[in-house]
Amino acid sequence: MPSDTGTPSSPFLERKLATILSADVAEFSRLMSEDEEQTLRTFRGHKQVFESVVAMHNGRVFNTAGDAILAEFKSAVEAVRCATDIQTALRTRNDQLPPNRQVRFRIGVNLGDVLVQGQDLLGDGVNVAARLQTAAEPGGICISGSVHDQIRNKLSMTFHSLGERAYKNIAQPVRTFSVIETENGAPLPSPKVTALQKSSWRIAAGAVVGILLLGGGYWAYTHNANKTEPPVPNSAPSMAPQVASSSVLTAKTEEPLPAPNAVPPVTAPKNALTENSKPVPSKPAAQVAPKAAVASPAMASPAASPTSTASPGAYDGVFEGPVCFEETPKEARRCFHGLGVVKGNEIKGQWPMGQNTGVTMFLQGEVSSSGEIKMEMHSEKSDGSRIITADFTGSIQERHLDATGKLRMGRPATLHWHKSTQLSPSQP
Repeated sequence: MPSDTGTPSSPFLERKLATILSADVAEFSRLMSEDEEQTLRTFRGHKQVFESVVAMHNGRVFNTAGDAILAEFKSAVEAVRCATDIQTALRTRNDQLPPNRQVRFRIGVNLGDVLVQGQDLLGDGVNVAARLQTAAEPGGICISGSVHDQIRNKLSMTFHSLGERAYKNIAQPVRTFSVIETENGAPLPSPKVTALQKSSWRIAAGAVVGILLLGGGYWAYTHNANKTEPPVPNSAPSMAPQVASSSVLTAKTEEPLPAPNAVPPVTAPKNALTENSKPVPSKPAAQVAPKAAVASPAMASPAASPTSTASPGAYDGVFEGPVCFEETPKEARRCFHGLGVVKGNEIKGQWPMGQNTGVTMFLQGEVSSSGEIKMEMHSEKSDGSRIITADFTGSIQERHLDATGKLRMGRPATLHWHKSTQLSPSQP
């Protein structure tokens, strides 16, 4: 039935099931108040990496406002993989900045029913994702129970349950999980709420037990104090109150004793001062433990020392991810997907640049025993003529290949790749 404006009206709103990724910048107001221009430049660079990684995982950014970014995915698996890749790529960029100037995103991921309004998405499915991000640590990721149910048998990540949490303006509590380790074994910041809750539960339980003991003791004491009938000798029933009173009173008189037992940690330094006539440091154990841990071969990692070398073939595998030609005064930033195969001390790659373009990108370089990389990337037309050439230097660390470089014409370029496949010894 036509409406008054002449536009056909529909009694139904379009809905669909989607996985929503919501992200915002932690402490964005503080960063802007301290240095607006630097913060905005860093944020724009981060945002470009963010959007390129979303596109690489077949997602789309459907809304941005200030420092907030909303993206939609058809797959919960791809959404969570994208979230971990974003945090890994941005951590590499943030490591180049002072700690107080790092622009770190918090990410929440939710699978739910949403309303479609043009290119935008609305509804509880989006709102829950936005609330989940507030539970994440800066640089961390929180997911809903609906997402966890979809990915727990498909991704080899480590999750930490935060229980059912109540969020502002969300009617029902939401099962919340924190991603504490990526598929590549890289750790992510995770809330420590559970430990605090356990401590609170212990304190509450102790308080309840204490109240019950004091209440029982008071009842037994007043019961015996108000009792006027003298106890009957050799009578078991009449002895019961005395035994109860005696045991409770004994417990009450012994209850303050734990306090003196807690004193020795305080008085021990005084005794040490008397016997040794000089102060005893209070933190030697805490200082020695980390040194011992660092020196321990079991704790040492080949990647921990810049001078360490890996065993032959340690870096072998297929690395892939975004390659970005950075923005210049005349050209916008451009990103595309690339890959390289590391075998021994070589890295090689070849892939088409788009569909039906007739242009192919070639990659070739060297990998040192410490993971350092030098490589050249160039594109060729079908007739063999070169179009662009770029030189890169970087390194492989924790299953990630990060490199920077520039085109021969001077345009900066970056790439942030992750290992997607481990080569077997029999593979060429």
